[in-house]
Amino acid sequence: MASTYTPLGVELQATGENAGTWGTKTNTNLQIIEQISGGFTEQSIAGGAQTTTLSVSDGSTGATLSHRMIEFTGSITGNQVVTIPLDVQQFYFLRNSTSGAYTVQFKYVSGSGASVTFSATDKGDKVVFASASDGTNPIIKEVALGLSSIVSDTSPQLGGDLDTNSFNIAFDDAHGINDENGNEQIVFQTTSSAVNQLDITNAATGNAPSIQATGGDSNIDLKLGPKGTGNIEILGATNPGSIQLNCESNSHGIKLTSPAHSAGQSYELKFPTGNVTAGTFLKVDSISGSGTTAVGQLSFGTSSGISMGKAIAAAIVFG
Repeated sequence: MASTYTPLGVELQATGENAGTWGTKTNTNLQIIEQISGGFTEQSIAGGAQTTTLSVSDGSTGATLSHRMIEFTGSITGNQVVTIPLDVQQFYFLRNSTSGAYTVQFKYVSGSGASVTFSATDKGDKVVFASASDGTNPIIKEVALGLSSIVSDTSPQLGGDLDTNSFNIAFDDAHGINDENGNEQIVFQTTSSAVNQLDITNAATGNAPSIQATGGDSNIDLKLGPKGTGNIEILGATNPGSIQLNCESNSHGIKLTSPAHSAGQSYELKFPTGNVTAGTFLKVDSISGSGTTAVGQLSFGTSSGISMGKAIAAAIVFG
């Protein structure tokens, strides 16, 4: 009876066969088993879109598919497919060291079973197992290890600070950061007019969302800054926009409020350029432009000016 071979090339010698060469064949088998269990090899897949077939080498060492660790190399200019025979059962450590923004797929030579693919930008490592689970449609699956991918973890948790290492955390529109109850959230989005927007939602209608400076020293400023000649706008809703200046206990406050929409006003008031002095009041000193978009320059006036005006008016009226 002649020798037979496993799907990874190990020779199974028949009883009484290979007299005089049994030892050599046994040593070759041991070398094959060694490369299956812990061997490393490189496989170039350089070139345009193509399929690279990894074949078994019966009774001899060196077959790429019979190594535990396979590193794909070369400059690729098209999507790549790497295949193994339908009967191979093995788990692999795969590394994609190719250059070129194209996918690398690892699959069985035929059938509709699952496969594993490195994306066009994934130049990393994968642990996969080839199951040979079906005679015509076997599957290959990726083994999730550590934090190589958290897509399948529906509730990932951190054990410490998250350092983004100079990278960004990206959100799609209408999604952001939620609290653990899912009630309060910060949403980063782009509106239909391509304007960036930050929404802060609070499920408790009686409490307004807030942005506050905390920690560190007892007195910390909170700064808001537009760019260039841009403004910081206080938006209106069902009422005109208002700025409320609270007392130190935040139990009450005064408001500066815009005229109602019906007034159609867009004027600007500029504060005085001179020093504040006691006994003065704010008055419009000069105006540039006109109408609803006029710009008024304020200055500090004195009460004596009002008294003199009243005196003159009284003199004209009463003679």
